Amino acid sequence: IIVRENTEDLYAGIEFERGKPETEEIVNFINSKSKRKIATDATTTGVSIKPISVEGTERIVKFAFDYARENGRKKVTSVHKANIMKFTDGLWLEVSRDVAKKYPDIEFEDRIVDNMCMQLAQKPELYDVLVLPNLYGDILSDLAAGLVGGLGVAPGGNIGPGGAVFEA
Repeated sequence: IIVRENTEDLYAGIEFERGKPETEEIVNFINSKSKRKIATDATTTGVSIKPISVEGTERIVKFAFDYARENGRKKVTSVHKANIMKFTDGLWLEVSRDVAKKYPDIEFEDRIVDNMCMQLAQKPELYDVLVLPNLYGDILSDLAAGLVGGLGVAPGGNIGPGGAVFEA
């Protein structure tokens, strides 16, 4: 089971097109605040913002654990890239671990996303419920669909507080 956060991360759509004045402004702002610099020629640079919040992460990780509990699942694996993306995926991992403490009956582990891809391809039987930020969830859900025959046989659902949309 793949549980994918669907409102944040790089898919939030906060992007700045190369060559636009607002992109130059964002690049200049980031360069003034960060030790790591973005290419200063905004005519050749596009920028995406990756928001990850405590609230969004708590919501989806709690959903994954509740789903596991209600459906007799034994383990939840939180997938991230916190070794590199320390302040976004690091927050995701921290919140995942905090939520996991409230579910002592469900095993919890975490995996770095690139390793998770390899693990899922080689040993899918070791995993039960995966919870992921938006981009990684998109990629791994297609990988998992390939393991069972393709996108046409992998059902999906977008579930929110006020409704849900399901797809074959």
